[in-house]
Amino acid sequence: MSRLSEIEALLPDLSAVEKAQLLYKIVRDISNGYAGIEHTPDVCGGSARIKGTRIPVWSLVQFRNLGASEAEILTHYPSLRAEDLVNAWAYADAHIDEITGDIARNEMA
Repeated sequence: MSRLSEIEALLPDLSAVEKAQLLYKIVRDISNGYAGIEHTPDVCGGSARIKGTRIPVWSLVQFRNLGASEAEILTHYPSLRAEDLVNAWAYADAHIDEITGDIARNEMA
C-alpha cells in the first residue's frame, strides 16, 4: 500500500477539525513557509512579523503569555485580523526556540 493510499484510508476517521489541521500542514509544507509571516533583516530586527506590519510574532506571543485574550490583542492592534493571530500562533508553535529567544532579548533591552 502506498503512503498516499494509507493517508486516504485514514481520512474517514478524522474529524473536520483534524482534516483542516492536516490540510493546513500540507499547504504550509508545499509552500515552505508560513502564510502571513515574513522576515526582513532591517525591520523589527529581522524577527518574524505579521506581513506588511511592524508587529513581531514574539510580541503577540508575549502578550498572550501575560494573559491577554485574542480579543484583547486584536483590540490593542486594530490593524490585525483573527487570521493574523492564527498565523502567528502556528509560526510560534513551530519556532519555539526562536520566539523564546526574541522575547528574552527584548526583555533585556
